[in-house]
Amino acid sequence: MARLSAAEAGGINTLAFLDMLAWSEGTSTIKASDDGYNILVGGQMFSDYSAHPRRSIWLPRYKVHSTAAGRYQFLARTWDAIVRNYGFRGRFIPEAQDLAAIKLLTECGALPLIQQGRIEQAIAKASPIWASLPGAGYGQREHRLASLLEIYADERHAEQRDAGELLARYTACGGVPA
Repeated sequence: MARLSAAEAGGINTLAFLDMLAWSEGTSTIKASDDGYNILVGGQMFSDYSAHPRRSIWLPRYKVHSTAAGRYQFLARTWDAIVRNYGFRGRFIPEAQDLAAIKLLTECGALPLIQQGRIEQAIAKASPIWASLPGAGYGQREHRLASLLEIYADERHAEQRDAGELLARYTACGGVPA
């Protein structure tokens, strides 16, 4: 699951979309990983979060080199632009990866759609950025829209359940919801 809270991410829909995106990119499903945050393209892992790993990996199936890394598979040049444009310190920690993905979703016009629950339209807006989304056109494996919508619904349900459990624990300890 994304490391940001719903409030930090802009709502439960955003968290569920991030989790769907990580599933689509194939990073969050690697069991030994840090929920995909430490994955290089091709499935290898890295351990240093101080900066984007910048490892150029040959992908013979697609006949390209790629520097994609992290839960959302940021290319080194994309990460550099995010650091430059948004004042990130450059650390590749999980929370920064979540925030960077949200910045990209904002730039492509998908974030308002996500927050409104218009997930199919948001996926279409985000597809030029993430090769695993339908219609991306990078010549790589693209997931079916129906599969993505199913994963999104599952993740959203999990986020709602987690939020409900947190509220129950808070009120059981004498807290009063705002």
